[in-house]
Amino acid sequence: MEKTPVDSNIERATGIRRVVAAFRYSMQGLTRLWQEEAFRHELIAGAAGVLLFALVGAGALDYFVFAILMLVLFAVESLNTAIEELVDRISPEISTVGRHAKDLGSFAVFCLLCANGFFALYVVVRSVWS
Repeated sequence: MEKTPVDSNIERATGIRRVVAAFRYSMQGLTRLWQEEAFRHELIAGAAGVLLFALVGAGALDYFVFAILMLVLFAVESLNTAIEELVDRISPEISTVGRHAKDLGSFAVFCLLCANGFFALYVVVRSVWS
């Protein structure tokens, strides 16, 4: 029996049980992320982007790149939410360090939003001018 650090009595899952557990943890994270209004807005923006691509006749590669960018955006939004939760738990009082951590997480999300927007704009302009 493999033990976790600090000699915990909790048995770690292995093999397929570990994969199933990891998937379950990921779905719990998605459930938590769904509570964030920003994430729901990003999902709507992603759907709007797909519709826009369909309207302008975007190619398969455009959809693929957009999907990758959206997945990266969702991952960064997840990490930003994790940062916010940890800061609120560790330092519930207002602090400069906590504010900086939250602001940096927000900036990371903003960068990905810009990347998605610039790519969508590029696809639309290219498709309209072609």
